Amino acid sequence: MTLPRVRPPLVADERTQLVGWLDMQRAIVQWKCEGLSEEDAHRPVLPTSPLMTVAGLVSHMRWTEHCWFEVLFLGRHQDENPQFDETVEDADMKVDGVPLARLLDEYERQCQISNEIIAAHSLDDVGKHPDFRSGSASLRWMLIHMVEETARHAGHLDTIRELLDGAKGYY
Repeated sequence: MTLPRVRPPLVADERTQLVGWLDMQRAIVQWKCEGLSEEDAHRPVLPTSPLMTVAGLVSHMRWTEHCWFEVLFLGRHQDENPQFDETVEDADMKVDGVPLARLLDEYERQCQISNEIIAAHSLDDVGKHPDFRSGSASLRWMLIHMVEETARHAGHLDTIRELLDGAKGYY
């Protein structure tokens, strides 16, 4: 499912606006991947950042959603999340051979889970993971952070996409 690239209402409650901005940035991520070949999705364009690929960023963003909403906020186990593997740097961005369509599906599913978590809790609720300082942040803080994180990486994708095939545009 492709999310619409629509800004949230100019007048709405806080949750509607925050989730609306996050969903719009998520939709931009999906859009930046449309029509991209597998080869280009995995092609590094920055010589000093070989993992900074479209596929690598989509994977990173999927696991970042998992990290903040499932692990830090709900206090679930982090074992399956490669971001917590201290033996492999940037393990969440190592996706050679993983099709972009699969990565996008996983990202979309993770975003749906995140939105379900957000909908079920107060923005004032705080995270439950005792082992990480960030786990004590409010859901509001985490949601604002994810808007920032997703928008930053959408900007990376915009630049990478332009370097790959010249495609550009904001939304």
